[in-house]
Amino acid sequence: MGYLSARHFISIIALLLFSLNAHCQDKDGEKGTKRRIDLKYASEDIIKKDEKTGKDWHRLIGNVDLQHIDITMQCDSAHFFPDKNNVEAFSRIHIKQGDTLDISGNYLIYDGTTRMAVMTGNVELIDKETHLYTNAVHYNVNTRIAQYNDSGRIINGENKLTSKKGIYYISKELFHFKDDVKIVNPDYIMTADTMDYNTETGTAIFTGPSEMKGDSIYLACEWGWYDTRNNKTRISKNAVIDNKKQIISGDSIYYDDNTGYGEAFRHTTISDTASHTILKGNYAWYYKQPERFLITDSAMYIQVSGQDSLFLHADTISSVTVFASDTSSFGYRLMRAYHGCRIFSDDLQAKCDSLSYSFRDSVIHLYTKPVLWTEENQLTSDSMSVFTINRKADRMELYNSAFVISQVDSLRFNQMKGRKLTGYFRDNKLYRVFIEGNGQSIYYVVDNDKVVGVNNTICANIEILWENGKIKNIFEYRDPQGTIDPPSMSPQSFKKMDGFDWQDIIRPKSIADIFR
Repeated sequence: MGYLSARHFISIIALLLFSLNAHCQDKDGEKGTKRRIDLKYASEDIIKKDEKTGKDWHRLIGNVDLQHIDITMQCDSAHFFPDKNNVEAFSRIHIKQGDTLDISGNYLIYDGTTRMAVMTGNVELIDKETHLYTNAVHYNVNTRIAQYNDSGRIINGENKLTSKKGIYYISKELFHFKDDVKIVNPDYIMTADTMDYNTETGTAIFTGPSEMKGDSIYLACEWGWYDTRNNKTRISKNAVIDNKKQIISGDSIYYDDNTGYGEAFRHTTISDTASHTILKGNYAWYYKQPERFLITDSAMYIQVSGQDSLFLHADTISSVTVFASDTSSFGYRLMRAYHGCRIFSDDLQAKCDSLSYSFRDSVIHLYTKPVLWTEENQLTSDSMSVFTINRKADRMELYNSAFVISQVDSLRFNQMKGRKLTGYFRDNKLYRVFIEGNGQSIYYVVDNDKVVGVNNTICANIEILWENGKIKNIFEYRDPQGTIDPPSMSPQSFKKMDGFDWQDIIRPKSIADIFR
């Protein structure tokens, strides 16, 4: 029993020693929350007694130097309370932690137990290349987090940041700003309600309504980030970028201001005020210089022209800048649309597989089974070109197997065809057509909305004049051969020429129809 009692006693002693060591580790462990503040030096140390507590405190004067674990404090004078483990410091105060952090000010209260420092009066926090200026800073030495609530100004490289409130996570080199946040850079000014800023990378992350204004760019959104050193950004939520050539909006936008390259996703719009054009789709990429873009997924191109804008839909719409030579500094835009092109305007509609539009000569070229409708007329050919002036149709040319059809009634159609057709517009309305080579026509004479005759003609060339959308006169040139018969007596009364293809069912009759 004696042996067991001794063994039991030794176990108890070991347990007590372990508990005491754990208690000491808790009191004086890595965080060192109970370690005492040490006085390293002061020109004069006056020891006084607190009348209430009876405890000694030190009045330190001249070149005061204190240390607490991993920080040092220098000042002109201080009140040091060893029993409370805190310091009240005055004038030319510096707190240093590690090799990079230095906080200076006019007045300091430091609690060695909680390791909280409150610095006021002309406060400056320096961490590497970052300088914070404010009236008061609350600094947690343990977590290395500094906070201000009475306006602050930060300088980081070329960026000057201001806000009413801010938190600096020093170990992460990250600022969190709140209320009236502003970044002033030589190239732009950025404002936001809330912003995070990484001092190492120079990246700003903003939430809430935000704007950036510069000489070459304007940006607005409700969420996003901007790399201030590499001039790259990604923004979303009512996102808009104006690069002074185009205005781009979308659910999400990426833009590199150095290269002028950007991407936009979902509900994308690109507006060009110089050329009076708008593009819409769900995905787009673009370059600022030389200007080029591609837009797809419900792509639509809008040519704004007074009250009669033109709307084009295709699977993909792209644009490039074309130069006359490698040394030329002057270029023009060439736009292309391909796969399932549909065009709608009040005065003109069209369909084809692909088209191109040259901004140099304002010509639209339509390829692969093109069809064009103007008022009551349908025009088809192997390919066609529409020449515009001031964003209005001036004339058109149809190449190879040109065919014009207009409906008279449910069974009869006016028909004219030839090798080539040239049509002329006035106020976007077709008023004259000239058909060259192998001209043929079937034309119904109408009097008071009643068909009174049918004209069948073969000749070299045909000229047709329109008025108010209806055929007014037809002229046949060079050896015309034909007859005019009463419709009831003519076997040609319901004839369809070779190549006849009435496509009114696919004619776009509204903007929505171009997506049909």
